Amino acid sequence: MEFEQLRQLDAIARTGSFSAAAAELRTSQPSISRSMRALERELGCELFERTRNRASLNDAGLKALNHARAILAEERHMRDAFEELARRKRPVTVASVAPAPVWRLTELVVSALPGTILTSEVDQREQEVERRLFDRSADIVITNRPLGLPNVTCAPLMVENLFVFAPASSPLASRASVSFAELDGSTFLMNADVGFWGNVVRDAMPRARFIEQRDGRVLSDMIRTTDVLGFVTDVTKFERDESRVSVPIQDAGAHATFYVAAMADAPKAVRSIVDKARM
Repeated sequence: MEFEQLRQLDAIARTGSFSAAAAELRTSQPSISRSMRALERELGCELFERTRNRASLNDAGLKALNHARAILAEERHMRDAFEELARRKRPVTVASVAPAPVWRLTELVVSALPGTILTSEVDQREQEVERRLFDRSADIVITNRPLGLPNVTCAPLMVENLFVFAPASSPLASRASVSFAELDGSTFLMNADVGFWGNVVRDAMPRARFIEQRDGRVLSDMIRTTDVLGFVTDVTKFERDESRVSVPIQDAGAHATFYVAAMADAPKAVRSIVDKARM
C-alpha cells in the first residue's frame, strides 16, 4: 500500500469519478484505475460501485477512505514537524526589487516566526527577481506586481511612497508636492543600492544627474552637509533635522505597492511567511 494510492482514493471520493481525480492529480485515468485495482486486491475486497461515468464508494470503500484520510493526516503532521525542524536550520532566501520591503518582511517574520533566519538580495530588475522564484534559487520574492499564477501564492506586503529630500533653504521646501517633470534636470544624491527606485527616477527624469553612494554613512553625511537634493521614502530611515524637508512626489510612479510571493508547493514554513504578510 502506497501513500499515492491513498491520495487517489481521497481524490476519487471528493471528485466523484476516476477521470476527475486523474485531472486533479495530473495523471491518467487508466493509471488511477490500475492503482485502485491493485489496492482492492491488496485489501481483498472491492471498494467501488462502478458505473459508466461515476465511481461511488461502497461500504468497504468508505471504511478504507476513513483510514486513508487518517493516515494522510498523520503523514502531513510528520512532514510539518520536519519542515519546522528544517526551517530552524536552513535560512530562507529572499530576493527583492527594493530594500524597504525586506525590512518589513523581516519584522513580520521575527515577530510571528521566531527562529527563522532570512538571507536577502536586492535586484532592481523585476524579471530577474521573478526568475529567481521559478528556478527556485530564492524561496520568497518581493515584486512590484502580483503574481496571479495557479502555482504561486502571493499577498500584498506594503506600500512605499517616494519624496524628494530638499534643503530647508530650497524653493521646493515650501511646496505641498512636486512632480518628476519639475525635478528633471536637477542633481541628486542617491543610494546605489536603492533597488527598483533607481530605475524609476532615471526613467522619469532623463536629464537629471545622479551621484550614487553605496556607503550609507557617507551618504547621510553628504546629505547633511551639502545642498544637493536627495530622495527619501516614508520607510527609509534618515536622521530628520531642520536642515532638510521631505516633499511628496505626486506622480503615480512615486507610489509603489510591493507583493511577497512563494511557490504554492513550497515548504509550509515558507508559505506561512506569505500567509503572515496577507494577514
